[in-house]
Amino acid sequence: MARFAARNDIRNIAIIAHVDHGKTTLVDAMLKQSGTFRDNERIVERVMDSLDLERERGITIMAKNTAIRYGEVKINIVDTPGHSDFGGEVERVLKMVDGVMLLVDASEGPLPQTRFVLRKALEEKLPAIVVVNKIDRSDARPQEVVNEIYDLFIDLDATEEQIGFPILYSVSRDGVAKRHLDDDSKDLRPLFEQILETIPAPQPKIENSLQILVTNLAYSDYVGRIAIGRIFSGKVAVGDTISVCKLSGSVEKTKITQLYSFEGLKQVPVQQAEAGDIIALAGIEGISIGETVADAENPVPLPAIHVDEPTISMIFQVNTSPFAGREGRYVTSRHLRGRLEKEVLGNVAIRVEETEVTDSFKVSGRGELQLAILIEMMRREGYETQVSKPEVITRNIDGQKLEPIEQVVIDCPDTFIGVVTEALGRRKGKMTKMVNHGAGRVRLEFEVPSRGLIGFRSEFLTDTKGTGILNTLFLRWGEWQGEIANRLTGALAADRSGVATSYALYNLQERGELFIRPGTAVYEGMVVGENAREADLDVNVVKEKKLTNMRASTSDEAIRLVPFRELSLEQALEFINDDELVEITPSAVRMRKRVLVANQRKRKSS
Repeated sequence: MARFAARNDIRNIAIIAHVDHGKTTLVDAMLKQSGTFRDNERIVERVMDSLDLERERGITIMAKNTAIRYGEVKINIVDTPGHSDFGGEVERVLKMVDGVMLLVDASEGPLPQTRFVLRKALEEKLPAIVVVNKIDRSDARPQEVVNEIYDLFIDLDATEEQIGFPILYSVSRDGVAKRHLDDDSKDLRPLFEQILETIPAPQPKIENSLQILVTNLAYSDYVGRIAIGRIFSGKVAVGDTISVCKLSGSVEKTKITQLYSFEGLKQVPVQQAEAGDIIALAGIEGISIGETVADAENPVPLPAIHVDEPTISMIFQVNTSPFAGREGRYVTSRHLRGRLEKEVLGNVAIRVEETEVTDSFKVSGRGELQLAILIEMMRREGYETQVSKPEVITRNIDGQKLEPIEQVVIDCPDTFIGVVTEALGRRKGKMTKMVNHGAGRVRLEFEVPSRGLIGFRSEFLTDTKGTGILNTLFLRWGEWQGEIANRLTGALAADRSGVATSYALYNLQERGELFIRPGTAVYEGMVVGENAREADLDVNVVKEKKLTNMRASTSDEAIRLVPFRELSLEQALEFINDDELVEITPSAVRMRKRVLVANQRKRKSS
């Protein structure tokens, strides 16, 4: 392939890591030390986590761009999610960069998501800088972790050039990076120097012909849809006529009305940009992720973005409960369809299909977490919906039924090895590795069908008394593992509408665990608790104490209720059975039976 002149005044890099290894904190420090903020500017921690959900959960959900200046060089940085459920974000942004910075915790070492994001980077033939972060931890073991990283690169079939990666050590929170553990560095200068040294300057793919791959979409009330991407070849200016090479193979001509470049956290209007720049374009109607903006007269499309197939699906329906329409602004199938179509535009890993029922849609994604985040975002936007139990997507190849198998890595105190192994054994899990570092904690690795992990997280936290850490990663498609026992308990379902009373709940406590508090509005068929037995039980939670004019010394003592268990959205999705749904509104998450009327439901044999 012919080589054209590189642009030495620019570098494009993605930061990749496992969840909570310090990516976003490191970007904060890089922004501060590059002079992006004014001296008197109030700075929010984890400034790149701009979504409320990202701040609350402490994870990156959406890939985001920023740019800093180091001397005469502009460094475009892409902060990527560290969770494989959001792998679609990682796959598309890696198309925009010329190298990656792999961040690994100095104590935890490489974890499943580290493997996932690194594999994607190596497939793109990108050079890597390895940063061992959090070296100030009391349990840090940087030298062992470096050896584990080398093992991981070799395991992923990295080339000799890729294995010759430079290693730096850092404390993101303090904004310090060093080439050797005993260096006396006070800032991130060694890291900036390493980026300029290791990450190649961008080179045009073809000469004098425009090529921009669209890898992200944004929306503005003023200019409409904004396409974000990297210029691989050529130049573009405001007012230029360009061609859009659609995914369908057709070509459409249009004009550039606005052009933006990234400076710090802002999009800055510019008149023109050239190969190597990461830019945002306005004025292109109907453009999608993966399409190419090309030369008007000689359009040459770039290869489309390939994304791993979804493994989990759920049915999203219009809310049909007796409380429908009370709490949300968007409640019709038209609203639901429009919102899901909008999500597909900006999220390449989500699939939406019509079903035989007009007000139901099959939504497929990478995992429970990705779909739960989508539901939570819709809930906060004012949508009402009800969703079914997550189901795995299967494949039929040569008459053999295949299902997704996941790698599960568990860190827990060694006293819980037995209970964790037994729990995953019931879910068709096979242990593949066990490592005891000798510090009282053990690392267990299993291969488990994705089906077996639905509902496992909350059980795992209970079994390990909140001390265990669970990480999962899609491994391969494997043969069907047979039936897996689902929830072994039944549900307590309200048998009439009304408001739950303390008196009724007090008398139901011995039947099982309650999910509601006194004063909660209920309707017939709403799941209000978990039965201690296998069969479902219809209960009266609105019953009031009969009042008489008789008095007894103990009759007016305060009723003492056992604390109820308030389920989060993810816990509710894990809890429900096939005959149940989760109802989601802006102000509540409720569980209900598919068939609300008790005498119309099929009875389970107890």
